[in-house]
Amino acid sequence: MAETAPAKSGLLASSAAEPDEANLGGLRSFRIIGLSIFAFAAVYVVSLDVTEILLQRHFAAQIERALLVSPADGPITSQIQSRIQQLVRSSRWIQLGEARVSIHVYGADGITPLYLEDRFIPAPETLDPVASMTEAVRLLPASYSLEVSVPPTGNLAVAMLIAYGAILITSLFFHNRAVTARDSRLLESALTARDATVRRTETIAEELKVVRERLSKLEPTEQSQAEEIRELQRERLILRGKLSDLAEREAELRQSAARSIELDQERQALEELLEEASDDLTSKEDEIRELQASLKTASKKAGEGRGGSRTRAVEQLARRLRTLYKTVEFDDRVIQDMHALGDETMKLKAEEGIKRLADDSELASIRRKVGGLPPQLSIYELGFAGKGRIYYSRGRNLRYRVLLIGAKNSQKTDLEYLSRLPSA
Repeated sequence: MAETAPAKSGLLASSAAEPDEANLGGLRSFRIIGLSIFAFAAVYVVSLDVTEILLQRHFAAQIERALLVSPADGPITSQIQSRIQQLVRSSRWIQLGEARVSIHVYGADGITPLYLEDRFIPAPETLDPVASMTEAVRLLPASYSLEVSVPPTGNLAVAMLIAYGAILITSLFFHNRAVTARDSRLLESALTARDATVRRTETIAEELKVVRERLSKLEPTEQSQAEEIRELQRERLILRGKLSDLAEREAELRQSAARSIELDQERQALEELLEEASDDLTSKEDEIRELQASLKTASKKAGEGRGGSRTRAVEQLARRLRTLYKTVEFDDRVIQDMHALGDETMKLKAEEGIKRLADDSELASIRRKVGGLPPQLSIYELGFAGKGRIYYSRGRNLRYRVLLIGAKNSQKTDLEYLSRLPSA
C-alpha cells in the first residue's frame, strides 16, 4: 500500500495542470481572435489610404501629360477639356472601381478656369493663329488641383473588404480547427486519468479482498474491526458508482465537443470530482492501514496466547503456497525467508509478486536479470514493497522456480547463496 502515494500524487498533479492549460488556451484563443479582427480593420483602413495615395500619383501623371497641348492644334481650352474628359471616361479606376476624382485646371495666372470637373467652359469659336498663340502664351503652362478619394461603399473598397474578409475567415477557420484539436487532446488526457483511477480502484478491491479473507479467520472478539472493513468496502463501491457517473458525463461531453467553452467548464468540474474521489480513496487507504496495524497487533497477541510453534506456521505456509500456486516451484529456503519477513504487509506484497509469476502476467514479464553470477545461472529478480526482492528462474518441471526471498540490505549474502546453486 505504500506504493500508491506516488501514483496518486502524479494523477492529482496531471489533473490540476489540465484546468490551467485549458484556461490559458481559452485566453490565448480570445486574444488571437481579437488581434485578428483589429488587424483586419487596421489593414483595411491603411489599404484605403495607400490606394488613395497611389491613385493620386497615377492621375497626377495622367493630367500632366494631358496638359501638354499645342496652340497649333486648336484652342487651348478645348484641347485641355477634351483630353481630361477622355481621361476620366477611360479610367477603369473611376468607371469600375468607383474612385472619386476631382480635377480643376487653371491658366498660368491661376484664375482663368480651363476645366472644372464636369462643367463645360466655352472656348472661342474661331481663333486665328496669332490669337491662338496669344492665348497659349497667356494660359500656359496651366496649373491644376487634384483630389482623389476611395469611398467605403465603392467597388474598389468593397473588393478590398471582401478579400481581407476572406483572409480573416480562412485564418480563423484554421485557428478554430487547431483549438478543437487541442480540446480533443485535453479530453483524451482526462479520460486517461479517469482510467488510471479506475485501475487503482480495482487494485484496492483486490487488497481489500485479501484483508477480508484474513479477517474471516480472526477471533470473534475482532469482528467489530471486520465490520469496519466491510463499511469501507461499501464506501469503495459508492466511489466506484461516482466514477461510473463521471464516465457517463464524459461521454455526454464528448458528443458536444464542438461547444469548446462549455466543454472546458464541464471538464474542470470533472477533474475536481476526480480529485475529490482520489482524496476519498487516500483517506480510506489510511484507515485500512490503521486497521491492518490493529489486526497485526491483535494477531500477535492471539498467537502468543495460543503458543503456536514456528515450525507449524512454516509448514502451513509451505502447504498454502504449493496448493495455491501450482505453476511455481518453491525451494525450502523460500518458505523460511517468507516466514521470516514477520510483517504481514510484507508477506502480502511478497505473495502478490508470486501470484504475478503464477499468472505469468505482464507485470511479471518486466524482470531484470541478476548480475554478478556465474554464466550458467539465469536468475531474475522481481521487486516488491520497495526494498523486497524475489529471486527466481525457469522451473525444472513447472513454469517458474522461486529460489530466494530477500531484501536490499541482504543482497550480498543472497548473491553468495545463489552463486553456489548448481544450475538455475
